Amino acid sequence: MAFESVDLQLSVNQRHHRLRVEPRETLADVLRDRLGLTGTKVSCDAQVCGACTVLVDDRAVSACTFLAVDADEREVRTVEGLAVDGALTPLQQAFIDHAAFQCGFCTPGMLMAATALLEENPRPTREEVVHALDGNLCRCTGYAPIVAAVLAAAESGATGDAA
Repeated sequence: MAFESVDLQLSVNQRHHRLRVEPRETLADVLRDRLGLTGTKVSCDAQVCGACTVLVDDRAVSACTFLAVDADEREVRTVEGLAVDGALTPLQQAFIDHAAFQCGFCTPGMLMAATALLEENPRPTREEVVHALDGNLCRCTGYAPIVAAVLAAAESGATGDAA
């Protein structure tokens, strides 16, 4: 079945893009295949693992099920947009300091979900961090270092913004 392509305008990591997409294309496909932003990982294609988490208008969404056309005229942030001029955000640095990654596959999604949390709630409790990351799966770390990293970033008074 052929789909009629539609025009799409969106801002990704503060860069404006105009694209022609098929209505069935996901945001993850557009980010990875059209814009070369491969930090957004795709694993489950069913909105259950969190590897594809990005922010759309500052809200964490699963890019593997979020249609690209629904991002029209919206602001998208990916893991590539966190560090500014090579300066890691305090959250990214906390992930390093707390060894909050092993294989790294889940890390972009975890960082984006945690960024959304810290921007909405700069001083979350441990329970709030666990709840915010509930949709992000990790097979390597056991979650403890990830939660510790998010709490450390919160303790430093940092949001997701680069220092």
